Amino acid sequence: MLSAPMSETFDDSLAVFQSSASPSRTSVDEIVGESPALGKVMQQVNLVARTDSTVLILGETGTGKELIARAIHARSRRSARPFIRVNCAAIPASLIATELFGHEKGAFTGAMQRRLGRFEAADGGTIFLDEIGELPMETQITLLRVLQEREFERVGSSHPVSVDVRIIAATNRDLKAAVSSGTFRQDMFYRLNVFPILLPSLRERVSDIPILVKYLVDRYAKRAERTFTRIDQQSIDLLQAYKWPGNIRELQNVIERAVILSEGETFTVEETWVECDSFAITGPVDRLSATLAEREREIIEAALADSRGRISGPSGAAVKLGIPRQTLDSKIANLQIRKDQFKTQPVD
Repeated sequence: MLSAPMSETFDDSLAVFQSSASPSRTSVDEIVGESPALGKVMQQVNLVARTDSTVLILGETGTGKELIARAIHARSRRSARPFIRVNCAAIPASLIATELFGHEKGAFTGAMQRRLGRFEAADGGTIFLDEIGELPMETQITLLRVLQEREFERVGSSHPVSVDVRIIAATNRDLKAAVSSGTFRQDMFYRLNVFPILLPSLRERVSDIPILVKYLVDRYAKRAERTFTRIDQQSIDLLQAYKWPGNIRELQNVIERAVILSEGETFTVEETWVECDSFAITGPVDRLSATLAEREREIIEAALADSRGRISGPSGAAVKLGIPRQTLDSKIANLQIRKDQFKTQPVD
């Protein structure tokens, strides 16, 4: 854990953890920082939390979309009611309807009793649909009715169930591009995009890194029963120079590792952990993106060829690639891969 005296560079920032008196700084719900970019987000959070409007949180992986969703819920009139999180990409397509809306006894083989879905569990509170861009088309249609009418039918039932639920969705995908490619419904996008909040990447919050480091060192030092009296300034400079493709999540991992390995009472980050070579782009960004997309195309096409065009199932391309079926469908659509061309290829 951190204890005085700390490096003078960090004395002022300590106030962000000890006091909420400064209106220019944010340190609530584990959302830590003082940058204008984060301040704008928190203003939006405070405004929309007073309403029941649907919120769409956008941003790169690791930017803290769930934390923002929880902050909205905590500031709303629903704060005493449930906050239910659903990772849409982690649920198999065949089970999503049951997970979200529940099922009746006997609705299918193995349905021995009625089961309530996540929407009923969230009644009166908030449901957070993370990775909403990975929902299959058939589930989008059902969810659209919930967005419009706040009612649905359990699997195996024809009786509508009404719920009072606030919906917050999040994605790291470009939903407008998904609409154009036909993998995301346009009417669904408009229903979700009532109040969009775009989270800044850590690259856009460089000034927050010293405060975040101090906060995370404190957290992980307590867990590891370590004491640090100083944070190495060179390490801070190194962390601020890095581009953080994994954003806050990647920073957390680096800090936790450094807490374990730092010797003595000085917190230090090993330079090799955050080498900038992978992001030291020497050519146009478009050319790099095209190269990565082409490589991704080659990998997907190889898996499709190996599975004779089959996407799902034990021998499908999704299993071979280790990703959800709906994610693979999305990538195939975005890369405009004709999966039918692989169905007639012989298997060695």
